[in-house]
This record gives sequence, C-alpha cells and structure tokens, in this order.
Amino acid sequence: MTQSEKVLYTGKTRTSGGRDGTSRSSDGRLDVRLSSPGAPGTGTNPEQLLAAAWSACFISAIKHHADEMKVPLAASITVDAEVDLVGNGSAHFLRARLSVSLPGLGREAGLVLTNAAHETCPFSTATRGNVDVTINLL
Repeated sequence: MTQSEKVLYTGKTRTSGGRDGTSRSSDGRLDVRLSSPGAPGTGTNPEQLLAAAWSACFISAIKHHADEMKVPLAASITVDAEVDLVGNGSAHFLRARLSVSLPGLGREAGLVLTNAAHETCPFSTATRGNVDVTINLL
C-alpha cells in the first residue's frame, strides 16, 4: 500500500460449506444460506451476491460522477445485473451484463456517466480483463 492509499472499509465474512453452506459477516448484517444454482434449497448463490454487490456499487459510481459533473439524476435509477457462471469443459468463468436505467437523462449524458462509472467502480475495476462485461444503457 502506498502512502496515498487509505483503506475505507473492509468487509469480513466467514463462509462454511461452500455453495451449499452459509455465509455471515463479522458484524452480523449479512447472514445468508447458500444453494448451488438450480439445486433445491432456499439460499442464494455467489453469482447472485456478486450481481447485487456490483449493481449497488455501480449505482454509487454513477451518482459520484453525476455529482462531479453537476448532472441531476432521478432517484429511480436502476442497474439490472446478470452474472453468468459459464462452463467450458473443466474450466469455469464468469460473464456479466449491466443494464442501466437513467430516467430523464439523455442518451449522450447517460453514456458519459455509465462509461465513467465502469472505469471507477471497484467491482468493474476488479473484474476488468478477467470477466467479459457488457454495459447496456436502457
């Protein structure tokens, strides 16, 4: 870590049982059962958790850039995130689509904001070059 870096937050979880187990955060705010995709059970799965986390972070990045650019946003902006678990023989990988709705904002301004958000959102940054991501502006 460089001198200019500052840890803003550390999320801590403990997971047991893998895809068919449980995951709980150190502060108790997250306490979920996990189920493999398509398997019986009432739990969520890692792909759904990633989709939820990424879309929330992406909205925050859009809001940040809108504030910087002094672009007013409707309160009803949404990001529908889809994270695919893809099998290719013995290998597995992720693919994602983020569909962004910015009501009341013109297409050009929307593209500027979504492109800026994709450059700075920590989830987009973490997956860049590793996950095929498509951004759709609705």
